[in-house]
Amino acid sequence: MNDLILLFIILVPFTSGLVLLALPKKAHGMALVSGCAVNLLLVILCYKGEKSLLLPFAGFGIDFALKLNHFSGFIILSAAVITLLIAIYTACFAKGKGYTRLLYACMLFTLALANGSVLANNLVLLLFFWEGILATMYVMILIGKKEAYKAALKAILIAGVTDLIMMLGIALTGYLAGTMEMDKIRLPIEGLGLIAFICLMIGALSKAGAFPFHTWIPDAADNAPLPFMAFLPGALEKLLGVYLMTRITMDLFDFQHGSMASIVITALGAATIIIGAMMALIQRDFKRLLSYHAVSQVGYIILGMGTALPVGIIGALFHMLNNAAYKCCLFLTAGAVEKQTGTTNLNILGGLRRKMPVTTLCFIIAALAIAGFPMTNGFFSKELILDSALESGSFYFILAAIGAFLTPVSFLKLGHAAFFGKTPKEYDKVTEAPFSMLAPMALLAAFCLALGIFSAPLISHVLTPILGHSAHVGGHTNWLLVGISSALLLLAIFDHMRGFKKTGRAIEAADHFHHAPVLKTIYDLAEKKVFDPYEMSRGWMNAYADICLKINSGISYFYDIVAPRAILSLSGLIKKAHNGRPARYSLWIAAGVAIIALIYYLG
Repeated sequence: MNDLILLFIILVPFTSGLVLLALPKKAHGMALVSGCAVNLLLVILCYKGEKSLLLPFAGFGIDFALKLNHFSGFIILSAAVITLLIAIYTACFAKGKGYTRLLYACMLFTLALANGSVLANNLVLLLFFWEGILATMYVMILIGKKEAYKAALKAILIAGVTDLIMMLGIALTGYLAGTMEMDKIRLPIEGLGLIAFICLMIGALSKAGAFPFHTWIPDAADNAPLPFMAFLPGALEKLLGVYLMTRITMDLFDFQHGSMASIVITALGAATIIIGAMMALIQRDFKRLLSYHAVSQVGYIILGMGTALPVGIIGALFHMLNNAAYKCCLFLTAGAVEKQTGTTNLNILGGLRRKMPVTTLCFIIAALAIAGFPMTNGFFSKELILDSALESGSFYFILAAIGAFLTPVSFLKLGHAAFFGKTPKEYDKVTEAPFSMLAPMALLAAFCLALGIFSAPLISHVLTPILGHSAHVGGHTNWLLVGISSALLLLAIFDHMRGFKKTGRAIEAADHFHHAPVLKTIYDLAEKKVFDPYEMSRGWMNAYADICLKINSGISYFYDIVAPRAILSLSGLIKKAHNGRPARYSLWIAAGVAIIALIYYLG
């Protein structure tokens, strides 16, 4: 009976969302915060110890099986804390907006579905909750700006296709294992097992926002309500994607360091780091720049996980938590700027540190964390991941180090452009954001510092037990990597100062990357969306549609024009041949006899 609390962790936020839909508009904010607060309380009550719940569901091995262990408890606790903070922030940010009913309800539904995805111990049940998030994501993007339907359609198509591939992986995994119960599956990565592994990883990587499944995120940043960016692609989807990736590599399959699967995933992580960081450099909008760093940071997680080394896996899990904290904080600062100034366009912002000092301080702390500044949480998790990358190959380490350099470069540009310099006259009357928006930001910024200061006990007592054995990284410090990371930060500061001195504008301080000989061509192609799989597939579909249209037009032309004309011509010839004269028919009879005789003679 005690294990029924697992069911309540799913039902309470879902029921709260249903109740919210029936409430008057003035009660929406309270209902959202209350639902998230009760969810957090339930998660805390069942956090210690293992629990499981098994109920009949659909037969054929598809049971409503829920299981809570140390790892799943850690994930849903992280999600519960972050969601509550975002809910408090959103209740103020979206006050007076016309979309509060749908946005708040979808946030609660998404939280319920996320809890179900993490607690599910049956692959089909996992898929059920996983797919539900697709619908809520679509609605939350759609209620944004007028052009949001394009971003929503792009998001649901990319996620939908990858989820279909994941379905195939689940079917193959269940077939090979003979069961859908996740804690009873352990398959080799070979033959059909390799195909199942690839299909499941595609679903996990897509949910995490990895390359090449990331391209909807910057579009959503332009169009969706800002709390959505902090909530789903900024935090919750990262937690879910990394959770499934961890289960796939550590539990469902025999994933080994140095294997081909390990090499491919590690390379994909390195590519995601570089692509996200490079694209962030050239952005001139607060939210869009952050969206590309949401992609880049998940690359570190994938890289660490892909190495299959204990230090890399723990670094990836630590970075997952860190990323959720500082990325949410950064998106919330962007929301505060947008609410108080009406824009996130870095070309016209400036000097906000005088008007919004608390927001500025929260931004600085979160920016230092994502840049890997010493004593922040991002510094320690990146060090572990860089250590695993170096052990796996210098190529991966170099790419990760380049990303570690480019990240502070873009955040120096962002922070300088938005918060420092002169304040434009139109923002003279700008004031600090309301307390209910500042409090979640401040708590997340405090997490960034606390997770860094207390990183050793967190790693030893929370993250290491997830591996099931000691990884011996609690007091881990590689001073060579510390020196390299510090040097990269100093180099980034020098680069920004040099760029600012040359251009005179913070927003243009990184433009020398954009206009570099080779990079300019690549950037131009990227801005034209040449490398966007979604746009590429649209181009292929348009070309296919054009071919089909031409074939259809050709068939119609044949039946509508060519065939009738040929029949008319043939009928005219037949009419001329049969003119009713005996001499003409005698000639036809003689010709027929001659042909028959010739055939008989040749035969």
